[in-house]
Amino acid sequence: MTAVLKDLDHNKATTRLKRYASVTGAVSGSVVRVAASKVTGRAVNHDLQAKALTKALGRLKGPVMKIAQMLSTIPDAVPQEYALEFQSLQADAPAMGWPFVRRRMAIELGTDWQEKFQSFERDAASAASLGQVHKAVSLEGDMLACKLQYPDMSSTVQADLNQLKLALKIYEATLGGIKTVNVFEEIAERLAEELDYTQEAQNLKTYGDIFKDQSAVKIPSVYDALSTPRLLTMKWLEGQRLRDILETSQEYRNRMAEIAFKAWYYPLFHHDIIHGDPHLGNYTFRDEKSAEGEGINLFDFGCVRRFEAPFIQAIQDLYHALEKEDRALEVHAYEALGFKGLTKEMLEVLRLWATLLYEPVLDDRVRPMQKDHSGVYGREMADKVHQELKKLGGVAPPREFVFMDRAAVGVGSLCMHLRAESNWAQLYRRLLT
Repeated sequence: MTAVLKDLDHNKATTRLKRYASVTGAVSGSVVRVAASKVTGRAVNHDLQAKALTKALGRLKGPVMKIAQMLSTIPDAVPQEYALEFQSLQADAPAMGWPFVRRRMAIELGTDWQEKFQSFERDAASAASLGQVHKAVSLEGDMLACKLQYPDMSSTVQADLNQLKLALKIYEATLGGIKTVNVFEEIAERLAEELDYTQEAQNLKTYGDIFKDQSAVKIPSVYDALSTPRLLTMKWLEGQRLRDILETSQEYRNRMAEIAFKAWYYPLFHHDIIHGDPHLGNYTFRDEKSAEGEGINLFDFGCVRRFEAPFIQAIQDLYHALEKEDRALEVHAYEALGFKGLTKEMLEVLRLWATLLYEPVLDDRVRPMQKDHSGVYGREMADKVHQELKKLGGVAPPREFVFMDRAAVGVGSLCMHLRAESNWAQLYRRLLT
């Protein structure tokens, strides 16, 4: 047994070493080519460069691909050629072939696994960072989505986390605005949870209960008998991707944005929980012709963050403090949220940050999510906050902020992509009560 364990450890170490080389090659190779172009004066074909990098990240799967997904959710955060290509990672990453699927399904459900379905499509319907989804039909005739995890993802994630840790340290040393230890620990914990599809199944059931009486938001139901810790079988929900509804009416896009806004903040304020992965591939949209009625379908519940009630209260206190310009309540809110070393200068910078975060929901009028749909104002404000934090020696954001902030940015980005307009302040206040 000891010899077997040593062999397994050796195999995992070998996998991690290969992963280090692949991640470094995929990302740094792109950087080197761009840098070389500046030295030689040769123009770079960014379209081809973006396609090549996206293809490499798609093959790698894992957290490094999720970073690209995050970048694509923020308009103009990267050059358009890259953003458009990175968006394809959300639903169209290169998939594993049928021999892989057949072997993996036999491991999860037994050698007779095909007898447990009326049909099972050989080609993946979509492929993402940790696994791929196949369309199937149950013995009872239900349309299913079978999410199958890629092999040896534990070693893959560990390899990428080590690369991420190094990247965050470089970021901290060069930019200095954010102390990254809490950021890394939070990402590592959430990624570990994402590898356990049993946990994701429970998250789906939790959200299903939350929205059981709200037909505008549909959550896939879980088929436990066809699920394992590495295989998650759910009801298939029909809907259109974001790119397919961008030319629909302003009124329809406004309604979809408002429903998505509620889908994130209603669970936060009423159930102390938030979906931490709001990238643009985790939604599909339904119109009035749909059998399920108009609304959105919400997917990918591997990254879900639960909070303690005092943290949620502090979020609300900070909002009311900014709304009423109550400085004493504002300081109390920062302390309750977990910020340390609150000097007068640090409070001024945190006020800038809070203004950036809450600005759309403090402005009581119909408007875009940002002052324009480009995202330029938000990036300029964020850069100003980082520069001021750097002058003060940086700040360590509480761990709870990592995915809450990502969710807020992601939902805001969706509303910007939809070019939606609403009174976000009134919508937010209704969700608080």
